[in-house]
Amino acid sequence: MSPAKRIGVVCTLDTKGEHAQLVKSLIEGRGHEAVLIDIGVLGDPAVAATISRDEVASAGGMELRALASSRDRGKALDVMTAGVTAILVRLHRESKLDGVIGMGGGGGTAVASAAMRALPVGVPKVMVSTMAGSGKAAAYVGTRDIVMVPTITDIIGMNPILRSALTNGAAAVCGMAEMGAGAGRLRQAGGRPTVAITAFGVTTPAAMRCHQLLTQAGCDTLIFHANGTGGRAMEELIEQDVIDAVLDLTTTELPDELCGGQLSAGPHRLEAAGARGLPQVVLPGAMDMVNFTTPETVPAKYANRRFYQHSPATRLMRTTVEENATLGRWVGEKLARAKRPAVLLLPVRGFSEYDKAGGVFYDPQADSAFMDAAVAALGKQGEVVRVDAYINEPACAETAVVQLLGMMRGGASSKSETA
Repeated sequence: MSPAKRIGVVCTLDTKGEHAQLVKSLIEGRGHEAVLIDIGVLGDPAVAATISRDEVASAGGMELRALASSRDRGKALDVMTAGVTAILVRLHRESKLDGVIGMGGGGGTAVASAAMRALPVGVPKVMVSTMAGSGKAAAYVGTRDIVMVPTITDIIGMNPILRSALTNGAAAVCGMAEMGAGAGRLRQAGGRPTVAITAFGVTTPAAMRCHQLLTQAGCDTLIFHANGTGGRAMEELIEQDVIDAVLDLTTTELPDELCGGQLSAGPHRLEAAGARGLPQVVLPGAMDMVNFTTPETVPAKYANRRFYQHSPATRLMRTTVEENATLGRWVGEKLARAKRPAVLLLPVRGFSEYDKAGGVFYDPQADSAFMDAAVAALGKQGEVVRVDAYINEPACAETAVVQLLGMMRGGASSKSETA
């Protein structure tokens, strides 16, 4: 048995008191301490809290009595979210929290999961929720490692199915805490340098080769799927000092941001590494496409564009010359602001598997518009390396890795415009 852990239990103790008590007893049965945190507002708590709703409301910036009197559900959710978030972050910072489990319906899940998202990756997080099987589950998880456990039934009363879900949730958070990986071990002093790589289906061969070469060079790699969530997760982990260098091989989330696609990572994609001054090599991987799902998700204004059905659930749209010129300017401007000069590596024969000669999205004119705009916007604030290949040819990965390792070792990046 591992040393006793301290596990937060977040829920409304007026409507979920019976369920909180079960989870508490299961956690304590494993020899751990359960910290009951009450996020209820109106009804009387059915069991005693370790951290009361008054404390949570106060931490959220409002007295509980005033909050209850307002009868404003939206405000109550906002205040209790802010309060429980502040409490969990403080407990973790003080090394008084080894994991957290929440339980709830729509409101309780919104509050508890938002607080979990404020905790670093690696901290055990389990959400037992009526919303776990819904299409909204991704919104509750965000870019964090939250395990969602569906309750199947509503969390009212007790029944064998619900008891099983609560038991599994408690077992999960206890098991995670007992294993002791935790956020504090994502980086270890004297460990191998960590390199982030972005990848997509149409750039996977290049990502795999980069991973292989960097691993051989003594690096650990974190490969992020450039699907919106992946890009945001990478940017956040860079800000949290988990990553030492970035090989941004796939910047396809930017076309989705520009054109309203389904996989945007937001307007601040491609900024964190520059802001922290990390070594970074950037390739315009999959800039030839915007991602939609079903035909119904494609805006009417794009009706006459070039499309390709990548999979039953993925409909791709080819970016235009004008869009690529805008995207190139975006990339060049972001890299020009970096604290440390970045390397912009341009695969001149295509940005993806579909963009090579003979591919469904092959369009040298559109690619040239991107490259010309990116180079102009970058100016003398970074380096440009052109590779006479398309992105998945070995020369691209090999050049990118050589450039990045040179930066990581303190060497000057190449000033050559060709490779």
